[in-house]
Amino acid sequence: MVIEVRDLRMRYGTVDVLRGVDFTARRGEVVALLGPNGAGKTTTIEILEGFRAPSAGHVRVLGVEPVHGDEAWRARLGVVLQSWRDHGRWKVRELLHHLGRYYQPYGTPERSRPMDTDELIKTVGLAEHADKKIARLSGGQRRRLDVAIGIVGKPDLLFLDEPTAGFDPHARRDFHDLVHRLADLEGMTILLTTHDLAEAEKLADRILVLAGGRIIADGSPDQLGRQVAGQSEVRWTSGGQRHVHPTEDATRFVRELLAGDDGVTELEVRRSTLEDTYMALVQRFESGQGEEVAAL
Repeated sequence: MVIEVRDLRMRYGTVDVLRGVDFTARRGEVVALLGPNGAGKTTTIEILEGFRAPSAGHVRVLGVEPVHGDEAWRARLGVVLQSWRDHGRWKVRELLHHLGRYYQPYGTPERSRPMDTDELIKTVGLAEHADKKIARLSGGQRRRLDVAIGIVGKPDLLFLDEPTAGFDPHARRDFHDLVHRLADLEGMTILLTTHDLAEAEKLADRILVLAGGRIIADGSPDQLGRQVAGQSEVRWTSGGQRHVHPTEDATRFVRELLAGDDGVTELEVRRSTLEDTYMALVQRFESGQGEEVAAL
């Protein structure tokens, strides 16, 4: 396992921020960590990155306890924060080449050297801007540079924090393609935090929902959707009246509806989105009905 977390706990004074977090992540897996503000997402990520020591629990990242990770271990991690304090006078190619030199001593058998600078620039879609000063890049281009900085050392594990904040639709689509390539072709494990649930649904192999300091759901978007009763809504008109019916099996319901009523018009099936599922899971937990982890 690239990430292995069991019974992770974190206490600040008398406040328990994490109350027994359990999850794993495999090589090449894209995992999204979702949760309301104050759920403990940032604390969890900081512990995994080795920037904060947990109060209790078993945590292993790339086989190492993060707080004891050395420089060779850190070189196997990539971190893309929401913002990066860059130097506007640097040119894109110069900066990436300079940063890549820091990874030379820490190569692993599978990743013996940092990414070739030109290959990296092409990978993140900055080929036309390679010799442009950073200060002249657009917001989306600067975000691509953030990603390039995060993967310059060919990390085994990449942390992405709100990765597409400020992206236009085209840049967002290109970035999603990049994430899939990194996971599928490079075998990179990616852990992302985002408030964009549609993005999490597109990118993640698995989604973890953190609430109240615990993982309350763990599964693929489809698996999580099946946990919420009435996940689909069928709407239709018959006899001049509009009807709405929630159902767990929309295909079967529509088949039976059409077989029994030949006057159906304006038929529409609205399937539950990840946002619907997420809100239902969190509300269920907050009402005291979802204390047990829904692992699939």
